[in-house]
Amino acid sequence: MGGTVGKGRSILDALSSLTTPLHIVMIGLDSAGKTTALYRLKFDQYLNSVPTIGFNCENVKGTTGKSKGISFLVWDVGGQDKLRPLWRSYTRCTDGIVFVVDSADTERMDEAKMELRRTINSQENNGAPILVLANKQDLAGAKNAAYIEKHLGLDRMGPHQMYKVQPTCAIMGEGLEEGLEALYDMTLKRKKAFKGTPRAKKRRRESTLHNIKELVLR
Repeated sequence: MGGTVGKGRSILDALSSLTTPLHIVMIGLDSAGKTTALYRLKFDQYLNSVPTIGFNCENVKGTTGKSKGISFLVWDVGGQDKLRPLWRSYTRCTDGIVFVVDSADTERMDEAKMELRRTINSQENNGAPILVLANKQDLAGAKNAAYIEKHLGLDRMGPHQMYKVQPTCAIMGEGLEEGLEALYDMTLKRKKAFKGTPRAKKRRRESTLHNIKELVLR
């Protein structure tokens, strides 16, 4: 599965469809439920999926609150160890980051913390709002949002890093739309804070070039 560009469409038409939605990157450790979350948001139904080798890309529309009708171009990037170095090329100049965590897998919480910290500390991602999906809340032993926040070190990141921890069950679709709305709200606040600054203008140019590159490669 994944977004495709039809043969009959011009590059400009396709580029327009890419630059209009908010650019969102969904990352996290393997088996956290990223692809399940993506296609639950896209189709509002559970689709059995296999581990992602590379990426999936879908245009998703918000359905609730402020995000209703808003388009999000969501890139779901594989979470296997050998694929994680690729995250940086996708999160570069993104509008927001979704980090998916298996709330019941406490043995890998430190690993998730390390990867999230590495993403946050990347200079190119500095300030991008982060939505943490505390996924698999339907499983026995799943930890709540407060536990996830503390054990990922989110409560020690400082006031300039916007984030939200949203409990979810991707299989059932619970909490996903609420999380998407929270992420949209954070992107609005960030854009308002940076609007008109040289950094913001540079970021928009880089984002457009990034979309062109992805379009050509697909």
